[in-house]
Amino acid sequence: MRADHFAARLRGFGPLGLLAAAVILAGNAIVAPLSGVFVLIWAQQSDTPWRDIGFVRPPSWARSAAIGVVFGIALKLLLKALVMPLLGADPINRAYHYLEGNSAALPGMLFAIIVGAGFGEETVFRGYLFERFGKLLGPGTASTTLTVLITSMWFGAVHYPVQGVDGVMQATIVGLVFGAIFARTGRLFMLMCAHAAFDLTALGIIYYGREAEVAHLIFR
Repeated sequence: MRADHFAARLRGFGPLGLLAAAVILAGNAIVAPLSGVFVLIWAQQSDTPWRDIGFVRPPSWARSAAIGVVFGIALKLLLKALVMPLLGADPINRAYHYLEGNSAALPGMLFAIIVGAGFGEETVFRGYLFERFGKLLGPGTASTTLTVLITSMWFGAVHYPVQGVDGVMQATIVGLVFGAIFARTGRLFMLMCAHAAFDLTALGIIYYGREAEVAHLIFR
């Protein structure tokens, strides 16, 4: 009975539930994927089924991964070459420009992208927050739409300290796209692959010094 009571309090929005949320959201301040790990621990301790946070086995792992990779690459190129120029964004990502030709920084960036962003950010911003807002706001199209909007703006906002306004705009758009997909499918794996592919494409463009070229591909 005590274990059930503890799990119920973790699932709730009282002091313990809010403390758990604060710890989860603070995890990435220590190391990028830690918030995602905390979400999995929270799910286990609160008796929350993993499917409720998007950990659902896809019909085909290989097909879902392939779709995610292609989608992530295409989305990054679309934003870099078309959408962000229309929004007046700087063609050069000043925050990460130091990565151009910087092979020494690649191992850390690959870890941050694949584990921190692909696993960690998707687990938190799509899986965990969708579950929490779903419980808080209830079912229905209006609630789901509001959840997509809130999590997208939140996802954009956390990019401001490092990437500024341009990073906020891009991340918010990505949040809207990924959030809409997750709201429809309830599955994280494809989005994890897409997120990693999106960031890896960005890394490749920067590393090989092609940012301005891609940004001016359509608008000279």
